[in-house]
Amino acid sequence: MHEVSLGGMLTDYLSGEIIEETTYEEFRQALAKFLVEEKGFPRGSLKAKVPLIFQIDGQDTGRHIDLVAYDDSGRPLLLVIFCAGDVGSFERETVSCARLFPGGPVPVAVATDSIGASVLDTATGDTVAHLVSGATGVRAIPTWDEVRALDAATPRIPLPEKRRRMEERILHAYNGFLYGTCCSESCRVPPRGGAK
Repeated sequence: MHEVSLGGMLTDYLSGEIIEETTYEEFRQALAKFLVEEKGFPRGSLKAKVPLIFQIDGQDTGRHIDLVAYDDSGRPLLLVIFCAGDVGSFERETVSCARLFPGGPVPVAVATDSIGASVLDTATGDTVAHLVSGATGVRAIPTWDEVRALDAATPRIPLPEKRRRMEERILHAYNGFLYGTCCSESCRVPPRGGAK
């Protein structure tokens, strides 16, 4: 399933602005509310649908990140990818997003379908917690204080150029397979300058 317009509008939980209702937006809204009201994230720390743009063969490409949490200085601390399907099959893509994200690598990455969740250590690519459903599920996502503590304990080492290019290729493969064959350009970030 890919993200398409449902033809309606809704009030964004984070910004209070009126935004387009899409097939994923209700989940994005629920995750933002969960992070703020149950995990202690300051509302102002979260941004939704943040573009991640990188180059493949000299051409801009990319995807949107569903939620990113930033500290007071603007450094990204946590990245959340909403996935429609088996959460485990989105882990590697989520790690690549966290490694390539501007200001990163982002230390903690989460792949979730809003019920189950995989919490990932970006540096190692390891799954810290994989909870499918029930009383746990997305409750495995760390609190704001836990995320800040993890960030303080994790050195941010920029990717060497060769590794960065590898991660870009991995993410491009996910984009091409999961988005390109599914809905062409509608799920992708348009190139800089706004042209599709």
